[in-house]
Amino acid sequence: MKKFTLNSTRLWLSLAICLFTVSSAVAHPIGYNDADAIKKFVSYTVSASATEARAAEEKAAAARAAKQAERRFILATASSIYNDMDLEDSGLSRKAFEYAWTGYYKLKKRGLLRRTGILSICDFSQSSSNQRLYVIDVRNRRMLYRTYVAHGINSGEEFANSFSNKMESCKSSLGFYITTGTYTGINGLSLRIEGVDKGFNDNASRRSIVIHGASYVSLRILHKYGVMGTTYGCPAIPEEMNSQIIPVVKHGSCFFIYYPSKKYLTNSPVLNS
Repeated sequence: MKKFTLNSTRLWLSLAICLFTVSSAVAHPIGYNDADAIKKFVSYTVSASATEARAAEEKAAAARAAKQAERRFILATASSIYNDMDLEDSGLSRKAFEYAWTGYYKLKKRGLLRRTGILSICDFSQSSSNQRLYVIDVRNRRMLYRTYVAHGINSGEEFANSFSNKMESCKSSLGFYITTGTYTGINGLSLRIEGVDKGFNDNASRRSIVIHGASYVSLRILHKYGVMGTTYGCPAIPEEMNSQIIPVVKHGSCFFIYYPSKKYLTNSPVLNS
């Protein structure tokens, strides 16, 4: 059975028509004037309904157009920065940067970033033997740091290709993070990061996923074993870079871990908000 929903205007008009018809029928048989009045009521109801439908369609079309225009603006800005900085020469793929910039833009628009001049990207589509962490000054369009970064031990060896948000998975988690405060622990100066991609990295705090320095993320380890060291899920960086990078990115900057995962890219709450 089909269901019909009446808005308040149409409901009141329908009730008016029914009451008018009943009262007229009781008083006297419906004549020409009565029938004409009823026709006018019906015509007004249909007209109002059509007007509301057109308004709704126009509103939806305007929203789609605005969304498309914003999307074009985001991609144009990303392309401009990518080209100005020659990021292709650094090994960072255009797609990785476009996704990073899209998420950064949306987090900034929502007022979630305190430090809006910094964007950090871990490009896990690259080998761990590459310097695949990029810390970018987006206002001045310059690279602040480019260095090595480790992935989780259960995410892969040289290449990361498996990711998880589960407790004790020892895997890296994809998506957007916002940096918070620092502390000094067993790995020295460490930076807490809050995962804001629900379902993909929002367990980061409970999993104790932080940015820290590690002796096993170094050229010495790479030359000795042929692969970079791995972690329990943290994006660890070289010890000598720790005290340089953490003060620059702490307290509210955007940190993005990228991999061309169709599941993530099509379902990320940040990218698809």
